Amino acid sequence: MRNFWLRLWSLILILLLAGLWVIFTPKPAFAQEKTINYNNTHLEKRDFSYTDLAGAKFVAAEMREANFQGANLKNAILTKGVLLKANLQDANLTGALVDRVTFDKANLKNAIFTEATLTNSRFYDAEITGADFTDALIDRYQVSLLCDRADGVNPVTGVSTRESLGCR
Repeated sequence: MRNFWLRLWSLILILLLAGLWVIFTPKPAFAQEKTINYNNTHLEKRDFSYTDLAGAKFVAAEMREANFQGANLKNAILTKGVLLKANLQDANLTGALVDRVTFDKANLKNAIFTEATLTNSRFYDAEITGADFTDALIDRYQVSLLCDRADGVNPVTGVSTRESLGCR
C-alpha cells in the first residue's frame, strides 16, 4: 500500500511540474505573424496609393499598372513580381526584398529604395527621376542602364539619383 501512495504522489508531482512548465514557458514569437499576404495574387490596376503595407508579402504577384503612389512598403517582399507600368511614385521601399521583379515602364519617380535588395530585377524604360537607391543591392548591368537616365534629387532624403547609384 505504501508503494501505491508513493507512486501516486510522484505522478501528481510530475503532472504539477509539467503544468507549471506549460504555463510559465514563454510563447514563441512568429515573425510577421500579422503580415498582409498577397502572394500569388492578381492585382492588376489595383489602387494601393498611400497605404501602409510595411512588411507585406507580394511574392509572385501580378501587379501590372497597380498604383502604389506614396505607399509605405518598408521591408516588404515583392519577389518574382510583375510591376509593368506600375506607379510607385513617392513610395518607400526601404529595406524591401525586391528580387526578380519587372519594373519595365514603371513610374519610380522619387521612390526610396535605400538598403533594398533589387537583384535580378529589370527597370527598362522606368521613370527614375529623384529615386534614391542608397545602399541598395542592384545588378551591375542594371546600374549601368539606370545611370544612363539617372536624374534628380529625392525630395525626402535629399540624395541625388546619380549619387545613390554610384554613377560616374
